Amino acid sequence: MAAASKRSAAYTTGPRNLITDVAGLRVGNAQDAALKSGTTVLSGDAPFVASVHVMGGAPGTRETDLLAPDKSVAAVDALVLSGGSAYGLDACSGVTEALRARGRGLQLGAALIPLVPGAILFDLLNGGAKDWVQNPYADLGREAYEASDYDFALGSHGAGTGALAAMQKGGLGSASLVLSDGTTVGALVAANPVGSVTTPGERHFWAAPFEMGAEFGGAGVDAQTGICAAPASLKAEALFGPDATSTRANTTIAIVATDRALTKAQCHRLAVAAHDGIARAIVPAHTPSDGDLVFGVSTGAGEPASDMELSEIGHGAALCLSRAIARAIYEATPADGDLLPCYRSL
Repeated sequence: MAAASKRSAAYTTGPRNLITDVAGLRVGNAQDAALKSGTTVLSGDAPFVASVHVMGGAPGTRETDLLAPDKSVAAVDALVLSGGSAYGLDACSGVTEALRARGRGLQLGAALIPLVPGAILFDLLNGGAKDWVQNPYADLGREAYEASDYDFALGSHGAGTGALAAMQKGGLGSASLVLSDGTTVGALVAANPVGSVTTPGERHFWAAPFEMGAEFGGAGVDAQTGICAAPASLKAEALFGPDATSTRANTTIAIVATDRALTKAQCHRLAVAAHDGIARAIVPAHTPSDGDLVFGVSTGAGEPASDMELSEIGHGAALCLSRAIARAIYEATPADGDLLPCYRSL
C-alpha cells in the first residue's frame, strides 16, 4: 500500500522553479543588447559530476569528450551555454580565467586547471551587431560567472538573448520538480530550435500537458487533432529569405541536474532520458540542422541511485526540460531590430 501511495504522489515545483533548486548550483547570465547575444554559466559550490548526450546533427561543443563515462575526469567546475556559434565557445575561456582567479580547478602538482565544458547555439544572423574586432565572448563568459546566483532572469537573457524558434523569439528557460521521494530535479535551456514550440495558431505550447500552474501562460492543450505537418518556419524565411533551402542556424542546448547522487554513467543516462523533453516541446526536434545537446549533472553525495530511482529522475528531467523550453519562449521580451515577434505579442 505504501508503495502504491508513493507512485501516486504528486510532483511539485521547487521554491524557485529554477535549476538552482538543486542544492549546490548557481546560474549567471551576461548579454550584450547591441550584439543580440549572450552567455549563461552553471557553476557549483563544489565540482560536480557531469556527462553529456548529443542528438542533434550540428553540435558545437568544447571539452565534452572528457564527460564520456569511460574518461578519467570525475567532476567539472562549470558548464557554459552560449550564443555566438563557434565564437561563443570562447566564453568557456573567460569562465576558466574567473575560476582560476578564485583558486578553483583540478590541482595537478603546481598546476591548477579549471574544467569548463560548453555548448553553443547559432545566433549570428539575428540582426545584432556582429562586426566586432575582438571576440566578445570570453568577457561575456567571465561576466556571467561573476553574476552567478540562485535567482536569475529567463527569456531574453544570457544564452537566450538572441535565440529564435520557428515562429517567435526563443530564449532562456528553467524549471524544477520535487519528486515523490524528495529528490529535486531541474533543467536549464537555451532554446533556438528549427522546430516550433507552439501548435499551429501559435497560442498553445506543445509542452502544455506538463505545465505546472500557469508557468507559461496557462493556455492549456490544443484541442486540434491531426496537426502532424511541421509548419512553415518564419525563422528560416527571416534568416535566409522566402526561398530558403538552408536551415543550419539552430539548436537547443540544455542542462538537467539532480541533488541525488549519480555516477558519471548515470549522468549520461539522465541526459539521454531528458532528450525526450525536447521532443515533447519542439516539433520537429533532433533534426540534421539542430545541435540538440543535453548535459546531465549530479550534485549529490553518498550511495548512487538505483536503476528504479534513476528511471524516475530521468522522467522528471524530461518533464522539467519540456517546461523549461516553453518558459524560455513565454518569457522572451521584444528588442529593437528583432526578426520575429515574442510569444506574448502574438
